[in-house]
Amino acid sequence: MTFVVTDVCIMCKHTDCVEVCPVDCFYEGENTLVIHPDECIDCGVCEPECPIDAIKPDSDPEADKWLEMNRKYSELWPVLTRKKDAMPDAEKYKDVKNKYQDWFSPNPGDGD
Repeated sequence: MTFVVTDVCIMCKHTDCVEVCPVDCFYEGENTLVIHPDECIDCGVCEPECPIDAIKPDSDPEADKWLEMNRKYSELWPVLTRKKDAMPDAEKYKDVKNKYQDWFSPNPGDGD
């Protein structure tokens, strides 16, 4: 089992989860994060750290559709191992639905 980041993270990009990850399996895009599913050790410490509930175990029915997105972009984006500020409009976007279609950016973030 692994954990995945869902579209809830898009346009928010809180990084509380990154700071507690013992294996540094988070990767940073321009406006979201992903977890590398082959690096995640299923410890679960990241899930409760997310203030907007964007991280799900792959056993969750919602997670299945995000697994390949996490895999793909974790291979393309830089690793992120330290906490950064959330996106400036995170509060505005936290409850927006279907963010992948409207807001997802395939561009990498800065990473560490």
